[in-house]
Amino acid sequence: MVEDQFRMPTVDIIIEKGKKVILIKRDAEPCRGKLAIPGGKVEKEETVEDAAAREAKEETSLDVKLKEILGVYSSPGRHPWFPTVATVFIAEPVNENLKASSDAAEAKWIDIDKIDMKNLAFDHIKIIEDYKKWKKTKQTYWSSK
Repeated sequence: MVEDQFRMPTVDIIIEKGKKVILIKRDAEPCRGKLAIPGGKVEKEETVEDAAAREAKEETSLDVKLKEILGVYSSPGRHPWFPTVATVFIAEPVNENLKASSDAAEAKWIDIDKIDMKNLAFDHIKIIEDYKKWKKTKQTYWSSK
């Protein structure tokens, strides 16, 4: 069946400023109450770049400038409800009006070395670990590595 093979395209956005990144506290299931990188589904008529800018704005109220692609993450179990493929972007804020909205109960800047890794949603532990490596090497990553 075709729909059994479908993987939903999604985006995640690491919004960085110095040694800090923005994490949201999820206000919806799945993973309600967990910390997460802002992100979400790519809409039907969107590019992944447009989806990343939209999701960043919806969840943090920030306009962002996309700088790099950290990688592509497609592990079958990365989302508990349905299979997804995420393009993960690294971005910087264009404005300073950080405010949680959409399905984010809270949005805040957190020092990358002080993130409570055990409280991260989805596969965001791997993504944050890859981002820390990227800061040193500028290498891109994907699920299988």
